[in-house]
Amino acid sequence: MRIHSTRRRAIAVIAGAVVSALALAGCSFGGAIEPDVPPQSTAAFADETVQQLTDAVTHAMGVTGSSGAIVGVWAPWSGSWIAGLGTQRPDGGGDVDADLVFRAGKVTRAMTCDVLFEAAAAGKVEFDDSITEYVSGVPDLADVTLQQLCDGTSGIGSYSTQLSSSWLTNPDRVWDPRYLASFGLGQPRAGEPGAAYRDSDAGYVLLGLALERALDATAADLIQTHVADPLGLDATALGELPESGVLQGGQSINNAEGALDCAQPLDLTAASSSSGFTDAGVVTDIHDLGRYVQALASGALVDDDDRFNAPVPVAADAPSWYAADGGALIAGSLIGQYGKVPGYITAAFADPTTGLTVAVVLNNSAADALVGEYLAWELAALASKTPASAGETAPEAGLPWTAEQYRTAIDTLAVCTPPPAE
Repeated sequence: MRIHSTRRRAIAVIAGAVVSALALAGCSFGGAIEPDVPPQSTAAFADETVQQLTDAVTHAMGVTGSSGAIVGVWAPWSGSWIAGLGTQRPDGGGDVDADLVFRAGKVTRAMTCDVLFEAAAAGKVEFDDSITEYVSGVPDLADVTLQQLCDGTSGIGSYSTQLSSSWLTNPDRVWDPRYLASFGLGQPRAGEPGAAYRDSDAGYVLLGLALERALDATAADLIQTHVADPLGLDATALGELPESGVLQGGQSINNAEGALDCAQPLDLTAASSSSGFTDAGVVTDIHDLGRYVQALASGALVDDDDRFNAPVPVAADAPSWYAADGGALIAGSLIGQYGKVPGYITAAFADPTTGLTVAVVLNNSAADALVGEYLAWELAALASKTPASAGETAPEAGLPWTAEQYRTAIDTLAVCTPPPAE
């Protein structure tokens, strides 16, 4: 059990890939806090590495029906690669640019927990406060603490599986967070609070509501004040996508014959982010996402050495190296998050010791969200083997999986058949 001081507390068409050799450290970030990772080499990856990374992303695009993707990979000892691949829509719509904004998905969870840890450090809340101290109408949750909501160990259920069809048929609807949470609360609790991990979007929504009440500010303002501003994340905010400069997102749905129509996904770019709130409602770009997950993994934003010291298995049959804690997922040496929202599958992970960082978004949400996580792990495995550039030293430690392993895993989750290579 974690112990905290009460004062302390992430193919259709590939023609026209837009590639930038700009290193993450070279971006224009104005925040006062820097991720505590090794300095980024300004070199670009070797052509062979770029080809391997490109192949991995385009393969995932093909089996998910995504016409476009944006990816960033940073290996401080070797180089970096940031690219927009494919097109906005299967029928065109313009090439995907690496600077486009998209939905961060469940990386929002980690940001919500950032606010919790900073509020606890300031003495505004305590980790073992009951959710009932801040959110009314949930008396049966008196034994659930703010920390358990953050860690994913509250035992509360989820609402996304029950409401996903409504998000497709009524994408413009603005959802009340209490209404969303009620669907998760309506499910039977899974064991005693604190006993085990359970993926719960309702839990992070409740945590956001509690923080709004405790800190007397909107969730959007809290993310801005405690996360985006300190790190200089100008493209990151809790709310709707801007009117321009956006990666278009969609989801393939069944046609009249009952087959998934991968060629004409339903356009969900303008879908309301209110369906995610403090679980999955943040928007961002690939530069911000990479910088954020580096700060998350290295603890640069939150001064609490205990945040990731009591991980719990994500599932009973999960690999020994895969666990959850502090609003994040821990995969070997990587720390981050993944998930999907209407129109997008997103993942971002970073190694706090080596600085190895991967961030990726696919613009079709028809497939299982695990595709995003598996693609991030495939990219990390490829990048981890890149040789050191002049004057640098490659890390000795590796990852407990291979790129081939998760490329195969992605194939098992395929929902579309990619077009034959030309």
